[in-house]
Amino acid sequence: MTEPWWWRALAIGPALLLFGALTVLPVGLLLVLSLHDITWSAGAAHWTFTGLRHYAQLAADTLLAASIRNTLVFAFAAVTLQMLLGLGLALLVSGIAHGRALYRTVFLLPILIPGIVIGAIWKLMFSFDFGVINLLLDLVGLAPHDWLGERSLALASVIAVDVWHWTPFCFLLLLAGLEALPRDVFEAARVDGAGLFQTLRHVTLPLLAPTIAVTFAFRMILAFKVFDEVYFLTGGGPGTATEVLSFTIYRRFFTEDRAGYGAAMALATFALVAVVVAAAVAAGRRRAPE
Repeated sequence: MTEPWWWRALAIGPALLLFGALTVLPVGLLLVLSLHDITWSAGAAHWTFTGLRHYAQLAADTLLAASIRNTLVFAFAAVTLQMLLGLGLALLVSGIAHGRALYRTVFLLPILIPGIVIGAIWKLMFSFDFGVINLLLDLVGLAPHDWLGERSLALASVIAVDVWHWTPFCFLLLLAGLEALPRDVFEAARVDGAGLFQTLRHVTLPLLAPTIAVTFAFRMILAFKVFDEVYFLTGGGPGTATEVLSFTIYRRFFTEDRAGYGAAMALATFALVAVVVAAAVAAGRRRAPE
């Protein structure tokens, strides 16, 4: 016997109201804000309707173009490395019979450190004069580098910090997915004479595809929103070498006091991330076995 419609509405109503309050309402207000210019006078906000003017200005914003390019490079490079390293660590830990909890705890330590602490630590490590990375290079006879001050190295350095910080997240989700896979499939593959790499390619990865897609989607969302690492390490420099979307939106909103234009930029970023995440989830579903 199915429940009456009013019971289902009563059961799901509070969750929908909470979702609307925390998600739909802020996005709606952001949309309204993007259609206005906000000026302040005598402690009061004055709204001037501008229509789609802010959206039309996005195409001519050179700083936005640089931030989109850097964000795409950052997101795909960092997340790809994190997924590969996370999957490798998950495969190694899942094959360990004793001490698995210890390895899991050690690998999770970087994700527990606050972003401001990570920025301070790595900025010291990247220091040209007394950073440990340049000291190690000097020990092996290599020239030091200004890791955060050279345009060709700054973005790669920020990517390296993000990989160190967020690989444990991918490791944890992928390890949980590996441990949830049915054991009888692997036993059947072993009986059929499948080797390690054959099992990985034809059994493990296809079965793990949904978990990989979800993990990739989660990390891609967070990568597109990266802010603290860029803020503390480079401040978007040198030039626009590490300018990313979140940092550009921050500039428009707070530094330049262009709330309406910043809101339009934020909504455009939201749409871009939604497209990327939807494509990643769809790819994972296509690879998943029936």
